[in-house]
Amino acid sequence: MVDKKKGNGWGGSRPGAGRKPKPPCVTAERDPLEFLLGVMTGEIAANAAQVKAAIAAAPYVHPKKGESGKKEEAAAVAKKASGGKFAAARPPNVVTLRRPAAPESDKD
Repeated sequence: MVDKKKGNGWGGSRPGAGRKPKPPCVTAERDPLEFLLGVMTGEIAANAAQVKAAIAAAPYVHPKKGESGKKEEAAAVAKKASGGKFAAARPPNVVTLRRPAAPESDKD
């Protein structure tokens, strides 16, 4: 009888077992968006790590259309639209009355 715990051919990893790694797709000076479009159309066979790296690098190469975020854009639209009947009223003009300076007495 063969003992399973001592490793006499039972279980464990075997040389050459498992999926074979895909060869890396070498791209020289390629734009991340072009790379992702090539992967999408099937022209380029890429692994998951390459796709994740291209997705992570795309915002650094191609900035977004607007510099402000959603909250800033919404605030600008709200400020532009805040007029008319329901607009906030202007604060009252407060005029401070100046008292005339007390006359200086002549102490000569």
